[in-house]
Amino acid sequence: MNAPGEVLVALDQGTTSTRAIAFDYTGRVVHVAQRELPQSYPQPGWVEHDAVRIRDDAIAVTGEVVRHVGAAGGKVTAIGITNQRETTVLWDRATGVPVYPAIVWQDRRTAEVCRELAEAGREPMVRQRTGLLLDPYFSGTKLAWILDHVEGARAAADSGALAFGTIDTWLCWCLTGGAVHATDASNASRTMLYDIFVGEWSPELLEVLGVPAAVLPEVRDSAGDFGSTDAALFGTAIPIRGVAGDQQSATFGQAAFRPGDMKCTYGTGAFALLNTGETPLESTHRLLTTVAWQLDGVRTYALEGSIFVAGAAVQWLRDGLGIIGEASETETLAASVTSTGGTYLVPAFVGLGAPHWDADARGALLGMTRDTGPAQIARAALEAVAFQTRELLEAMEADGAPPPTALRVDGGLTNNAWAMQFLADMLDVPIHRPAIAETTALGAALLAGLGAGVYADLASVGSTWRPDRAWQPDMSDETRDAAYAGWKIAVARVLSH
Repeated sequence: MNAPGEVLVALDQGTTSTRAIAFDYTGRVVHVAQRELPQSYPQPGWVEHDAVRIRDDAIAVTGEVVRHVGAAGGKVTAIGITNQRETTVLWDRATGVPVYPAIVWQDRRTAEVCRELAEAGREPMVRQRTGLLLDPYFSGTKLAWILDHVEGARAAADSGALAFGTIDTWLCWCLTGGAVHATDASNASRTMLYDIFVGEWSPELLEVLGVPAAVLPEVRDSAGDFGSTDAALFGTAIPIRGVAGDQQSATFGQAAFRPGDMKCTYGTGAFALLNTGETPLESTHRLLTTVAWQLDGVRTYALEGSIFVAGAAVQWLRDGLGIIGEASETETLAASVTSTGGTYLVPAFVGLGAPHWDADARGALLGMTRDTGPAQIARAALEAVAFQTRELLEAMEADGAPPPTALRVDGGLTNNAWAMQFLADMLDVPIHRPAIAETTALGAALLAGLGAGVYADLASVGSTWRPDRAWQPDMSDETRDAAYAGWKIAVARVLSH
């Protein structure tokens, strides 16, 4: 499909790392460069990133990949960007300096503001415009918080001196030397400021949240023209032709192009997206209606369920409790016992996401006895991922979505075969893992390829998807339902209302 050495580069800026990955046109990984990204927690419930470090790391890893490709006689056709969604940056247009650290999607500091807006009856309007719920998760209240708490920020924003963006927008701005202030429809749909049904920023929401339109980026197609990198950065100007939020990008990388196709990414959190085609499906069970991607001005929608803590629970076992040294040890521990002995971990460390949306819920380890040890706790952490996923599938079915014939999975946790088997058992659905594990980055590369004309259509893009391994359900209904019933009781214990 491509001449030797021609590649697409994905810049994948996530919650815990910044990576650049070069793919050939068949989706094969050619080279990877990565830098870890630390988080800061200034107060309980607050989570921040250094946006300048994100910029510098993005330039560094992209430069490493570009140099590697060039040294091998290759050429980068285009760059695609995918990003941790909802994380909010506000910067000075003249200097390019952020006025405050990036407020991360996990941050809960605006929970009270969201509660006040809900009590004022604003949530139905928010749902009707954005498909989202009133929750601190989304960018709108984070941006409003910066405007209200950084001295001089509101006046500067009103005058047009400041620019807002999620991480994709920030990186586009930085990579193009400030020439492009734009986002794509998938990222815009996560701000709680964008009307996903008409495809425009909502004047009504801007007024409610006190956000001036002057700070907003232009919204473009997910496979489109986002300018070119400043030639001084990588020795040549490279076109940026694809942008999508990480979960939408993973859905694209999983080739979930048909209505009814479904994927779930298991990273720090877990995010399930069900393609609903050009028709948005309104949720009555507290799921999100979101833009999957926009191509040639046409939006494809998805129904999304967000789990805030998945792989992060394994990180907690390692860094918080110290009962494992490496994440991979959980597989051996979980398999070493026949059950948790009735122990449940509800990992509501930053509240509970869908379908509960309880920002004030907090984590709990329940049902322990004197026999409970590291193996039972590790197994409970992995089981919690499957239980939370089942909650999402049940909510989607209650909203009228057909049950999936299979669930396509990706993310670091899919390397844990025990966890994937338990997931298949708990959902009673086959689990399919692709041969190319880097589906989030791959989706951005494929979007860039589509935007650059490498691929003619979605069918050409879909030819890059290949299966690696599948897990089939192998649990009795009685055992499955009994375990899940115990989970529901445990969740009820931690809910704040």
